[in-house]
Amino acid sequence: MSEEEDLVLSVSLRAALLSRLRGPAPAAPASRDVPAEPQQNETPAQPRRLRRIAGRALTAGAVVLIFAALIMPNVVGRLARPGTYVRLPIEGFLAVGIVLLLRGRWKRIAAAAFGAGLGVLTVEKALDMGFNKVLARPFDLVLDWELFDDAYAFVQDSSGRAAAVGALAGIVLLVLAVLVLMTRAALRVAKAAERHRTASARTSLAGIAVWVVLLVLGVQIFEKTPVAARASVTYAWDRVVAVQAGLQDEENFAREVKVDAFAATPPDQLLTGLRGKDLLVTFVESYGRSALEDPALAPGTVKVLEEGAADLAKAGYVAKSGWLTSPTAGGGSWLAHATLLSGLWINNQQRYRNLTASERLTLTSLSKRAGFDTISVMPGAKRAWPEGSFYGYNRVYDSRNTGYAGPRFSWSPQPDQYTLSWFQKNVHGPAHAPMFVEMPLVSSHTPWAPIPSFIDWDDVGDGAIYEQIKKDAKRSGSVWQDAAKVKREYGRSIQYTLTTIISYLEKFGDENTVMVFLGDHQPSSVVVGDGASRDVPITIVTKDKAVLDRVAGWNWTDGIKPAPGAPVWRMDQFRDKFLTAYGPATGVASRALSAPRR
Repeated sequence: MSEEEDLVLSVSLRAALLSRLRGPAPAAPASRDVPAEPQQNETPAQPRRLRRIAGRALTAGAVVLIFAALIMPNVVGRLARPGTYVRLPIEGFLAVGIVLLLRGRWKRIAAAAFGAGLGVLTVEKALDMGFNKVLARPFDLVLDWELFDDAYAFVQDSSGRAAAVGALAGIVLLVLAVLVLMTRAALRVAKAAERHRTASARTSLAGIAVWVVLLVLGVQIFEKTPVAARASVTYAWDRVVAVQAGLQDEENFAREVKVDAFAATPPDQLLTGLRGKDLLVTFVESYGRSALEDPALAPGTVKVLEEGAADLAKAGYVAKSGWLTSPTAGGGSWLAHATLLSGLWINNQQRYRNLTASERLTLTSLSKRAGFDTISVMPGAKRAWPEGSFYGYNRVYDSRNTGYAGPRFSWSPQPDQYTLSWFQKNVHGPAHAPMFVEMPLVSSHTPWAPIPSFIDWDDVGDGAIYEQIKKDAKRSGSVWQDAAKVKREYGRSIQYTLTTIISYLEKFGDENTVMVFLGDHQPSSVVVGDGASRDVPITIVTKDKAVLDRVAGWNWTDGIKPAPGAPVWRMDQFRDKFLTAYGPATGVASRALSAPRR
């Protein structure tokens, strides 16, 4: 190779190296007629703009979601109030200010904790809505978890296993979605606040200042609802207080259960005024005060009672009626049963569990001490009931051993008329010793469709006749689409059970029959509305006027329909009042137990 060629190669290599170090040469100006080609790593403006818009929309959605959770009420009725939505929640401004003060990973931790906590409160408020609608009380974080098993069983019994599993899966997914979405929303808002620290800090401080002014001035725009909202903080605090109260209640009940005025009463001093009688304590499911006083319900119910009272009077019966205040509403019938029989206020599941694990004497076990044959007839029970031994029953009959061959009527395993027909044929009709019977009738249990028809007692048989009756009855799906229809069918179910009881007494009762029939609780708010009383009617019916003379001092109303002004007692007062009224009178020796009647 010549020197000239070496020189050219050397210059070429040096030029190539300098070109690599300096990068590519600047592009020539684009022609006005031909647009320049975008560089390989350059993002087109339109997609960038769309991403910015989408990001802002998601941030705005996150803010709206958090705002909605902060002002969300825990009662369904408040959702329709405009004042619910015109509120300024202090918690949001405080949360933004706290997040801005934090650094590093603590910022994300605080935002995630706020979002998750708000998600938990949202779920809790939703549970409150359901419990307030059905049971007229909020959800108890300590005591109510086991009620979900009963709710699942109710859906399964009413609509089938597939519906119950589907409902359970839907609820679980919804709860998870709320928790995840709320946490993600809080993290997104925290990230946006960090990007705009100055504006976010000013917004937080201004929001807190405005909220304080609104609070001090007591500003209200709609329905006496303050604009300065602190609902979530107050609600969370109330839940903490409720948990503490639930834990304290267990200690209080442990003391209450030991106080029993009749624990040491000798057997021959118990229920002396009812010796030789058959005492039937009959609960009518969801038979509440509203059935007699609500303008939409009263006409049908009162007509049944007035006509029934005339029929019973012709048959030689006398009756007195009053009011009891139930510890529950909408559901939880077993709490009412336990309250009446134990003489203790059993208004939650914890008290019920502790009661049935105690040695408390019940009206049942005290009747057993007095020599009555104690029997439970529970047509709504579908599995073993271990609490029966606590109450003191000699025998328990339920839907599994009463021989019913007909169809279910929604939740109710068998119609009330069949239950009473079976009871008469197999328990009350044959020769027997004086008996104490508790019998909860369940045809008026929600969902109040389909409802059996009252038929001739001779046609009841084994219940097969109800196959056609059920086919002709209304279905719950058609009823529950309209609140007015639900209310109407509830009324019809109460009328059916009352008609059945009255007819049973008229046809099968005798001089030794004493029936106490009462409601266990009011129906759910879909029937009676929010804020209805918890009062239920109670009636004592007998052919022996001397039995009613014992309770003349109670000032109850004559007949089977209590007057509006009749005395109202708490349900837990009944046991001791009843035992006192039918115990031995002062200076009068108790009578011996009557022999079995034939």
